[in-house]
Amino acid sequence: MRPRLQEIVVDCADPAALAQFWGNLLTVRWAVRDASWAMVDAEPLLIAFQRVPEPRSSPKNRLHLDVQVADAAAAVTQAVALGARVLREPEVEASGDGYVVLADPEDNEFCFVIDNGGGWTASIRAALDAAPEPPA
Repeated sequence: MRPRLQEIVVDCADPAALAQFWGNLLTVRWAVRDASWAMVDAEPLLIAFQRVPEPRSSPKNRLHLDVQVADAAAAVTQAVALGARVLREPEVEASGDGYVVLADPEDNEFCFVIDNGGGWTASIRAALDAAPEPPA
């Protein structure tokens, strides 16, 4: 079996609260394993939340999630109702595609990405298709 990415783990203070937020935001199942670990079934990956004792020390994320949505305004309204906050106004291209940067209840940044025309996804796929195969 080749190595595969199983989950993305987010360090946090309250795993259950973040799993609930992300599960509700993505409208998928979420569960708490114990007080230090919770997860969201964001198929094909899991998003896991792990309790850590230290507070977040940098204002800038080194990793963030991009969530593709069809209607950014509706997605932002839902996210804010769930406890998110908007960090920057939407960046929108002439095609109507673009993104908006938000923060979850523990200030972890994420983006809603609008790619209704498929241009972003197509450019990613084309770059990957042109890349050499990894060694066996």
